[in-house]
Order: sequence, then C-alpha cells, then structure tokens
Amino acid sequence: MIPLCSPRQARVPTALALGSFDGLHAGHTRVIEAITRDTPGVPTVVSFWPHPREVLYGESRLRLDLPSEKTLLLEPLGVEQLVLVPFNLELAALSAKEFVDKMLLQTLKANRIAVGANFRFGRNREGDAFTLKELGESAGVEVSIIPILKDSEGRMSSSRIRSALASGNLQIAQKLMGRPYRFRGRVVKGRGIGQKLGWPTANLQIDGRKFLPGLGVYAAKAWIDNKQTLFSAVMNLGPQPTVDPTSPSAVEVHLLDQDLNLENCELIVEPVKRLRGQKRFGNLEELSSQIQTDANSTHLALKSL
Repeated sequence: MIPLCSPRQARVPTALALGSFDGLHAGHTRVIEAITRDTPGVPTVVSFWPHPREVLYGESRLRLDLPSEKTLLLEPLGVEQLVLVPFNLELAALSAKEFVDKMLLQTLKANRIAVGANFRFGRNREGDAFTLKELGESAGVEVSIIPILKDSEGRMSSSRIRSALASGNLQIAQKLMGRPYRFRGRVVKGRGIGQKLGWPTANLQIDGRKFLPGLGVYAAKAWIDNKQTLFSAVMNLGPQPTVDPTSPSAVEVHLLDQDLNLENCELIVEPVKRLRGQKRFGNLEELSSQIQTDANSTHLALKSL
C-alpha cells in the first residue's frame, strides 16, 4: 500500500496532483494521469486534511473516501504517495504565492503540478488554477490545468455522487465513481434483539468521517476481515422505529444463511440496492416477517447483478 504521509515526510522531488479527489471519479483520474506519465518526480497526490470548510466555517464534511481507503484506490493509478497537508488557520492565512513557495516548491519540491480547472487556493481563495500556472511556471515548474469533465447530466463531481448516495441510488453512484461504493466498520456488541427475532445482526462502528447512504434497508454484499469469501446481506441504516423509536441511527448487517460470531471482526459492506425506507411495525412478529421479505428481495437483487 502506498504511504500516507505529512508534507515533511514526503519523498521529493515530486510530480503532484493537487485537490481533494473525494470519490475519485473519472475527472479526478484525468488530473492524476497528468503527473504519472513521464514523471520528473515522485508521483504524488496532495490533499488538505481536515477539509478547509471544517476549519474556517465549522462545517462537517464527510468523506466518500477516507485517507486509508484512498491510498488503495490511488496505487493502481501509478501514484506513489498520498500527502495530507494539515489545514489550520495558519495555513489559511497564507497568500496564494506564499502557499506555492512554502508548501509546493520548498517543502514538496514540485517539478510538475496538475489541478482541475476549478481549483482555488490561498487566503480567501484568492488564487485559481491560472494563478497557480503563472506562479509555478515563473519558478520553472510545469503546471497542467485539466478541463472539468462533463457527461450528459452535467459536471462530474463529488457532489453528484453524494446526492446519488443520499437518495439510495447506488447504481448512479457506481457509474459516477466507476467502482462500487463501499464502507467498513468494526462489529461491536449490540442488545441482541435481532438474535431473539431469529435475524442476528452485526452492529457496525463506522468512522464518523465517512459519508453513508440515505437511511433505509438495503440489499448488500459483505466481506469479513478483508477475506475473499463473499456473503449476501441485508443492511439496515438508521434508527430502530419498531424496537426503540428513540435510538440513534446505526448500521446493522445480517449475513444471510450464516451463523457466525462476528464480534470484533471488521466487515466491508457494499450496499447494492435500496429495498425500502424504514417503517414502524405493530409488533416484533410483523418486523420479523418483513425482514424475511427483505431477505428474499436481497437474494433476487444479488442474482440479477
């Protein structure tokens, strides 16, 4: 796996692609291709962490790809390191020129830089891609500005992927990313209610920075601890309106036709189809009957893929 490092730990000189690359869609890969062909330095992706809007405006910015996930996605593209620049108020105060001089030229010793055409940087977002090209080339550094990629629905963007996931449309999200959407979580002890119903569930502890799909019940695929065995699963994402209407939102996964002790295991989950929204049933028997229907629907959904 390629290293995840701070700017001062990076191998230099670099050929760097600069941006968030969240969701790593086809538009992002075009930017990355510009620094992996005939590269004059270590092919490097550079992103800010945390997201600038979290620091400047206190906004919560959940990620489609956490850094550890992103390294796995970047390696096949020819990237050799992912550098996370710690974003703080001191960095935010740098002018566009100061950022280029101190971070990109002095610290990362960039020989080539690539960005998307909508890239902004520097104090109050004063710099754009053309500012970067001017500053870089005045220092003898080649800067490539990659046009925004569009399809029949408009600009390719992480926002479109988030919108698709929020509405439970996994097919559109997969088309935009060019790969299935997945997340992972550690199995923690629950209250055992699913076990009593005959539908034992794995309660997942998910990194709070990970963007999850919209609430509902999903047909899903699952893997245990990165092993190759694929399991069919029903996933419930949200509170428990029948068992405990006041419960917080949670991720529960039932592996179909399995009786396994999963506590402390890590599950990788790939939701593939939203089956229904959440519903409050009159009693636990009605809930159990609905889960059986969901299980049957999951088998059909996975067979049709």
